[in-house]
Order: sequence, then structure tokens, then C-alpha cells
Amino acid sequence: MTTTSPSNRSTIHPRLFRLRDPARRNPCDGLTYSSPVAGAGSVCRGNRMSYSGNGMYHDADSHIFESPDFYKEFADPVSRQMIGDNCFSGVTIEMFENALRGRDGADFTANADAQLMERKLWNALGAYDGGERSRALDLLGFRSQLVFDSFMRFHLRTAEQGNDLDLIYGLARTHNRALVEFCSSDPRLLPVGYVPLADIERSVKFAEEAIELGCAALQAPADCPRHHSPSHRGFDPMWALMAESSTPLIFHLGAGRLAEPTYNLSGRDPEPSFLGGDGSIKSIEYISTPHPVMESLSALLVDGVLHDHPDLRVGIIEFGASWVPGWLHFLDSAMDAFVKHESRLQRLDMKLSDYVRRQVRVTPFCHENTGWTIAQGGDDVFMFSSDYPHIEGGRNPIARFGRSLDASDISAEARDKFYWKNFEDFMGARVRQFAVDA
Repeated sequence: MTTTSPSNRSTIHPRLFRLRDPARRNPCDGLTYSSPVAGAGSVCRGNRMSYSGNGMYHDADSHIFESPDFYKEFADPVSRQMIGDNCFSGVTIEMFENALRGRDGADFTANADAQLMERKLWNALGAYDGGERSRALDLLGFRSQLVFDSFMRFHLRTAEQGNDLDLIYGLARTHNRALVEFCSSDPRLLPVGYVPLADIERSVKFAEEAIELGCAALQAPADCPRHHSPSHRGFDPMWALMAESSTPLIFHLGAGRLAEPTYNLSGRDPEPSFLGGDGSIKSIEYISTPHPVMESLSALLVDGVLHDHPDLRVGIIEFGASWVPGWLHFLDSAMDAFVKHESRLQRLDMKLSDYVRRQVRVTPFCHENTGWTIAQGGDDVFMFSSDYPHIEGGRNPIARFGRSLDASDISAEARDKFYWKNFEDFMGARVRQFAVDA
């Protein structure tokens, strides 16, 4: 079994490709910050004011909102068979074209900065253009930002339900090339790659390829693979590599199953769906979204993956967080109930909830009671995110989170953990270069 020992996560490992080139400039170098005005603040562009003001923020969840042919130049022939010239899932070309028509005109361009948090999906600044996204990040004022896809993970999940391994890994390679290229002009933009888990040996090699390509984190399917557990010991070399290189494992909404659609056949009038950045969803689907990730993460915990790889970090992104405090108690009650009978539990040296607090980070939705969640679940677990430019991220997530933290009297130290310190532990050395004094 390949294991990793605890190390100094402040050390920049040679595999952190995106930090190796000394010619890559921190866009904030040599630029000044000003005091907040009317709830806003300054950006690293002279005295122009940013959304986030003078505070320290890292953004644990943002997205590309792809154009139809976004992946075309990065796709191999096998991948093109599935996505062709249109990578969309759940939206139409007509919706994209309507959005483009809305971008025409001098007023749209002139008001882009002022309407940064108002414009969503394709109308958002930097939705599918990497150069624009760097400017958007200046205006947001976040020190760094994880960048996910919006549509490709749905194609990947469909492919992983089948048996065509060339298609599965070809789509993932297409995804990774496109995300890395999108983020290539600005080291603050952190591309989240994708590693399928369908074939163990192939996945181990694929993860190494993705890290060498420049992926800052690797997303995996939240569903259990068809033929083995995500905790299978054959994945140990992959976990060791990811831990050593400070490349977190991430589960994100859209890469796991939703509630059975039969639940909507209630004999009542059908309810409308909410179409956000992660597809169409209703309340029952929303409530059940954490279920697959709870299962997969429980397997990683119980089978000792986090015990064996203490430097491996795991992110739970856009599954909400209100469920976490109760789940932590449920994990420990399960250990108490089964430890006498299961050798895998007997070899662990901490409670399951303690592994979560050490190694797992979760992003709440801005509409949740995040103050209560931190008070009940602990201040080491939760991270801020904007979900830019998805609709469900809201127009002012900082204010909404802030009101919730105020209501629960969350301490200044716990707020720092939520807004930036937990993210820096999560991502390791690659983001600490941006932690300059405001």
C-alpha cells in the first residue's frame, strides 16, 4: 500500500506546474488597495473599487459558462462523437444566441464593471473568455479562484455509466486541456481538472498526466464507480501523488446522481424547475444532492484513505453544508457501533469526524445558515465561494454570508478561516503567494 506521511504543506512541490515559471507574474504585484466605499472596496488595479473590498477572500467555487464549441479544439476524435460542436447539457443554442444579442451595444460594454454581480451565465464578464475572466477577478477582488466547468461534467457522468473507457478518459482529457488553457494567462485562476474512476490503473496514470498539464485540483465522480469502490487500494498511488503535490480531490454538484425522477410523479400539478448553472433542479432533488457524496466520502474515511494520506485534502463543493454537523455525529456513532467488528475501523487513530475536520473542506450555499453550520460543525471545515457566474451564487454572497455569521456571533478568527485560511490549507503552497497584506 502506498501511503504518505504528514509534510509541510507550505513547501512548493516541483509538480506545482503553474508556479514553476518565474516569468508568470502575480497580477497584484506593485498595485495598491484603497479603503472600502459604500460596501465595496478596491482592486489590484490602481484605485478602481472591487466587489470584495479590503478583505482577504479566496473563492472555492467559480465556473466557466461555456460557448457551444468551447471544447472543440481540445477534443480528440472519440470525444467529438459525443459533444460535436455543441457541449451544452440542459440548455439550447437559442438561449446562447439570445444572450449574445443582449451583449451587443455600447451600454453593455460600458456598464460591465458596475454590473459585475448582476450579470449571470453567458452575460457575465469572463464567462467563457479567459482574458476577460482575469479582469473579472480583478473586479471581484478575490486573491484566487477555483475554476470549474458548467456542462462537461454532465457528459462525463453519462459516459461513466457506460463501458467505453476511451470515451470516458477522452472526454476528461478534453475537459482538462480546455480548463488549463482558459486559466493559463493568470496564475490566480486555478483550473479544476477531472479524473474518472472507471478503471483503476488508467486513472492513476491519468491523474499524473492531469497534474503535469497544470490542473490545480482534480474533480472525481461523486457516484460510486460501477465495478469497485472509490476507496479501492489500487487508487493509493493516485492519492499519494495528489497529497504530495497539494492537488485536492473534489466532488462537485453535477457529478453525482439526483433523486429518482419518479418522486415527481405525485399525482399533483407539476412544479417548475429552477434552471441555474448546474442544470435543472427542484426542491426534492436539491435536498437529496449530498447523498452520493456522503456515501463516497464515508468509504474514503472508513477504509482509511484519509488516515493513510494525511496531506490529501478533499473538497465538497456546491452540495450545501447544513447537513454536515449531523453527519459528523453520525460518522462517529457508526464507528462506535462497528469498531468491535471491523478491523478497518480498529486501525484508525482518530474519530471519523476528526479526519473530516483535518482534511475535508465544504462550501455552503449563501442562502444557508452558515453561522449555525460553523458553530455546530467547527470552524476548520467550511470555505467561502461565490459560484460566479452562476445564478444560484446570488448577487451579493459576501453580504449574505456576513449576515449569517453576525447572527451566530462567529469570531474574527473563525471568519478568517471561512473566508481564506481554510482555503489556503486546502490548496497548500500554490495559493499562499497571493496572501499579501491588503
